[in-house]
Amino acid sequence: MSVDLAIVKRVAHLARIAVSEDDANRMVNELNGILGFVEQLSEVDVDGVEPMTSVTPMEMKKRTDGVTDGGKAADIVANAPVTDQNFFLVPKVVE
Repeated sequence: MSVDLAIVKRVAHLARIAVSEDDANRMVNELNGILGFVEQLSEVDVDGVEPMTSVTPMEMKKRTDGVTDGGKAADIVANAPVTDQNFFLVPKVVE
């Protein structure tokens, strides 16, 4: 895959980025270089290589998946000016 000037301008437009003509021409070369590097990576043989999350083997910390109410409702509304049964009370703004 290669990038041309039209694609750079289209992506810049979609990203709402103002790009001058000189910058767009420079970006064509830079983006094609990046895509060339990514294509080189696809040539690497990774058969038999296990995916890893860290360079040192370690077990992920896990906790039991239990449903709770949080037990912090009173703490959450503690600084609110007006509450009722752990709910925030706000002034009516729609008539």
